Amino acid sequence: MLIGIVGKPNVGKSTFFKAATLAEVLIADYPFATIKANHGVGYVKVDCVDKEFKVECKPKHGFCLFHKRFVPIELLDVAGLVPGAHEGKGLGNKFLDDLRQADILIHIVDISGETDVEGKKTEGYDPSKDVLFLEEELNYWYLGILKKVWKSFSRRIDLEKSKIAKAIAQQFSGLKVTEEDVKKVLKQMDLAKKLSEWNDDELLKFASLLRKFSKPIIIAANKIDKKEGLENLKKLKEKFPNLMIVPCSSEAELALREAAKSRLIEYVPGENDFKIIGKVNEKQKKGLEFVKKFLKEHKTTGVQQVLNSAVFEFLKYVYVFPVENQNKLTDKDGNVLPDCFLFPPESTALDLAYKVHKDLGDNFIKAIDVKTKKAVGKDYEIKNGDVMEVIAKK
Repeated sequence: MLIGIVGKPNVGKSTFFKAATLAEVLIADYPFATIKANHGVGYVKVDCVDKEFKVECKPKHGFCLFHKRFVPIELLDVAGLVPGAHEGKGLGNKFLDDLRQADILIHIVDISGETDVEGKKTEGYDPSKDVLFLEEELNYWYLGILKKVWKSFSRRIDLEKSKIAKAIAQQFSGLKVTEEDVKKVLKQMDLAKKLSEWNDDELLKFASLLRKFSKPIIIAANKIDKKEGLENLKKLKEKFPNLMIVPCSSEAELALREAAKSRLIEYVPGENDFKIIGKVNEKQKKGLEFVKKFLKEHKTTGVQQVLNSAVFEFLKYVYVFPVENQNKLTDKDGNVLPDCFLFPPESTALDLAYKVHKDLGDNFIKAIDVKTKKAVGKDYEIKNGDVMEVIAKK
């Protein structure tokens, strides 16, 4: 899974990225601090089943803190987007090309209204403008890709009377467009005419809906701790009631994670408090007191909630713990609950088998639901928190 972190310059994208990954990236208070896309590993947080089974897990990937399992996901922080990016303005072409393989986009919006459309410092800017312009840029990016091939492509589809959804999905698979995405678009448009007869408005509508389904967006309302943050958040939610909007403070989360990394505090990402366990100087103490006050007011910094919301609420992924020994909950090397895998909705026990190893999928017999001790077939739909042992032919 790849999550793209997008937005105009100077809104806190790199701070959000570093807070989520603790990667060494350039963070600067000026536009286009990010020139090349930054790749990193972030984590979604789930309830580990180690507590339920009264064991101590040993993750091979990610980590576990106080029975909270952190499962790795790939994050991509791209260069800042400005109006006209689809025409090549700013770093537009590079920005858009980097996003081709993203499953979902997190749009970092400066909810304080202290940066203008180009990312320059200002006051009283309306953050809703950023939501509109980013969606427009992405939609026109899709439209441009469609128009390059549409004339000959649409005629061929009309002549061959091919399965439209399958043909379009194949043509645009480089953007991770699926056949299901295209079917959803065609259903909403309800167009009876031939593809070659579509006008520009219909093409734009098609491109916009295709983008919506293949590159969905969740809004991270960053800098919520600033003066106008809460008021602007209220207005944004009223203007876009159908968007998923999560308030956050990347700076507060980054401060907490760096302090935890230095063993100054005990902190579980996404929680509403932390504990000082190391020696802190006056400056550090003052900073941590500010963050504690922020947590008291806002419950969390929001960064972990953004990632979890994107993966579990929006994409509806589920998490599963595969084991090789259902009695000891171990793999062949004796590691307890070593893996936690993420799967898209409607995934099955057979999908899990193939994820663990191709041979397990090819020779699948059944799977054991370790919690219930019941055997399930290949079509069993896996659900959150399942612990499964796959049984295969030797």
